[in-house]
Amino acid sequence: MPAEADGDALGQPVTSLRGVGERQAERLAQLGIHSVHDLLLHLPLRYEDRSRVRRLGELRPGEQALASGTVELAEIARGRRNRLLCRITDGTGALTLVFFHFHPGLQKRLARGTRVRCFGEVRDGPSGLQMIHPELETGVDAAEGGDGLLPVYPATQGLNQTALRRLVDGAIALLDAVAPAELLPPTLHGDAALPTFPEAVKGLHRPPDDTPLATLEARDYPPRRRLVLEELLAHHLTLRRQRHRLRDRAAAPVLRGTGRLVAAFREALAFTLTAAQERVDRETAADMASRAPMLRLVQGDVGSGKTVIAALAALRSVESGMQTAIMAPTELLAEQHYRNFRDWLEPLGVEVAWLSGRMPASERREALRALADGDSQVVVGTHALFQDDVTFSRLGLVVVDEQHRFGVHQRLALREKGQREHAQPHQLIMTATPIPRTLAMTAYADLDVSVIDELPPGRTPVKTVAVPDTRRDEVVAGIAKACAEGRQAYWVCTLIEESDTLQAQAAAETVELLQEALPELRIGLVHGRLKAAEKDGVMRAFADGDVDLLVATTVIEVGVDVPNASLLVIENPERLGLAQLHQLRGRVGRGTAASSCVLLYHAPLTETAKARLAVLRESNDGFEIARCDLEIRGPGELLGTRQTGAWALRVADLVADGELIPRVQQMADRLLQEAPASADPLIERWVGAAARYGRV
Repeated sequence: MPAEADGDALGQPVTSLRGVGERQAERLAQLGIHSVHDLLLHLPLRYEDRSRVRRLGELRPGEQALASGTVELAEIARGRRNRLLCRITDGTGALTLVFFHFHPGLQKRLARGTRVRCFGEVRDGPSGLQMIHPELETGVDAAEGGDGLLPVYPATQGLNQTALRRLVDGAIALLDAVAPAELLPPTLHGDAALPTFPEAVKGLHRPPDDTPLATLEARDYPPRRRLVLEELLAHHLTLRRQRHRLRDRAAAPVLRGTGRLVAAFREALAFTLTAAQERVDRETAADMASRAPMLRLVQGDVGSGKTVIAALAALRSVESGMQTAIMAPTELLAEQHYRNFRDWLEPLGVEVAWLSGRMPASERREALRALADGDSQVVVGTHALFQDDVTFSRLGLVVVDEQHRFGVHQRLALREKGQREHAQPHQLIMTATPIPRTLAMTAYADLDVSVIDELPPGRTPVKTVAVPDTRRDEVVAGIAKACAEGRQAYWVCTLIEESDTLQAQAAAETVELLQEALPELRIGLVHGRLKAAEKDGVMRAFADGDVDLLVATTVIEVGVDVPNASLLVIENPERLGLAQLHQLRGRVGRGTAASSCVLLYHAPLTETAKARLAVLRESNDGFEIARCDLEIRGPGELLGTRQTGAWALRVADLVADGELIPRVQQMADRLLQEAPASADPLIERWVGAAARYGRV
C-alpha cells in the first residue's frame, strides 16, 4: 500500500485512526483505503454548497440548495403510492417537500408553524418547486448559518458520508502534525501559484466556504492541478525507471547483420515499402545495432504493414547469428504470422519453427530441442513461448504482437528468456491498436515509439453502417448480391453456443440459417474450438476463393488478409469495444473494391454502445478511434495493465489532463537532475506497491 516516505505516521494502517475497528477497516478496504495516506488521497467526487441558507424565492430547478422556511401544511396524499407532502414558505416563495418513504412520526414533527431547514435537489413539481426526500432538520432558526462546502466521497455500503468526513478530518490532523517534506518545489514545476502537497490535499477535502462550485470542479483548480502534476510525474518516473533498469542491467547483442538476407527479402516482396515503413525500419535497425537493448513500440493502423518491419528485424537477427522469438496473443494470429514468416523466410534458407500449447507432445519436444540447440533461427508461437521449459540457444530479438492483449507481466517474462546468459534481447513490440499520443507518452515511458502513419496504396476506406437486427433479411440480401458479383464476405458472431442472457446468435446456428437463406453460397465456419488443422483448412479455402461466406467468431479479429472480401457483418457489436470493432473492420477494405461493414445491433442500445457505434460510423482513423476508446473505457483496459493496478489514477484523467504530459516529461528530466532524492518518495506516495509491475 502507498506510504509517505518522510512520515511513517501517514503510512500506518487506518485502524490507527480513532473509531476504525476491524469491520470499518474492511469497508474502507473495499474503497482501496488501507493506510492514512490512502485516506488523504480518497478525494471528493463533488461538493454540496451548504455555506448559506437560500431564500425560497431564489431557488431554481436543477440546483442543490440549503433552504429554510416555516411549515404551512403537511398532509398525506393517498394513492397507489402514499406520499407525505410538506409545504414550507419564507415570505419570498414556497417549496414542497416530498417523502415517499416516511415514518408516521415525521408528519407530527412537521406540524404547522415548525421551522425547518432542508438540503436537496430543487425540481419542478405539479404545484411549483419541490425537493424529493431532502435532508431535514426541524426546529432550526433561519438565522443560523450553513455547514459550509461539504465534500461528497466515493462510498460503500455501511460507510456513509458523515463517517468518511470524520475519518478524513482525523487524517488531515495527522497530516498537519507530520508536515511532510515538499517533493515538488516551485523551482521544479515553475508555477508559484500552485500550493504545497498538504495545502493541495486540504484544499480539495476542505475548501474555503466562499469558493464557487464551478471553481472547485474545474480541472485547473490549483489544488487539483498540483496533485494531477504530481501523480502523472510519479507514474512517468516509474516507467522511466523501468526503462533505465532494463538497459543498465545487461548489454544487448549488436545485431547489425550483413544485409544479405534483408536485400534478398526486399527483392522478393511483391510490393514496395511505404515511406512510413522505411522510416520505422531505419529506427529499428539503428536500435538493434546498439549495445543498449532496443525497447521499441511500433504502432500502426490495421493493414499498415507492421509484420514486414518485424520480418526485416528478424532477418538482421539471423544475419548476426542470433534467434528471434515472435509471440502473438491468439492461436489464429500466431498461425497467420507463422505462415507469413515461413513463406517469406524459408526460401531464404531461414528455419522457422512453430510452438503452441496445443502441439502433440512429440512435436513439442522436437521444437524445444531445436530451439535449445540453435537449429531453429526464428520461432513463432503463443503464450507457450514463455513457459519454463522453453530455452533458447542465442535469443537476440523478441517480437511481441498486440502486447496489450498479454499485459505487462507476460511481455517481461519472455524478455527474461535472454537473460540466462547475461544478455538482454532486443524487444520490438507491435500493436494495431493505436494508442493516443498523450497516453503513449505516459504509459510507454519505458519504450521508444514509432508510428506507421501511412497505409499501402490501394487501400479503400470502409463504409460503416449500423442496422438493427430487425432488418436482418436486408443484410442477408446484401451478402447475396456481393457474392453474386464475385466478392466474398464475413459474418462475425460473438458466441459459439446459444446464450439467452446475452441474446447473441450462436455461430453454428447462424451457419444453418444462412445456408437456408443462401443455398447458392459456399459457407464456412471458424471458431476457437476447432482444431488448428480444421481452422487452417477453412481459412485457406476462404483465402483461395473456395468459400464465399465465412461465418466466424472474433478469432478473425487480426491476422486474416483476404483482399477479395468486401463485406463484413458484425452481430451484436454492442458487446465489443471500439478497438476490437475497428480490428474486425480491418478484415475488409484490403483490395481495390469498395467495402462495407454492417453493425447488426440488438435494440435497445446503452448510451455507451451508441457512442461506440457512432464513432465507428464516423471514422476510419485508428488513432481517432483509440482516443475515443480511451474516453469511453479508460487507460487500464486499453493498455492491458488494469489487472496490475498500475493505472488506478486517483486524481489525474489522461483525457482531460492530456495537455500536461509534455510538461510532466520536462519535470521528470529536471527532477532527476536537480532533486533525484525526490523520485522514490514520489513513486511511493502515488504508485506504491503497484510500481512492482515495473520491476518484474
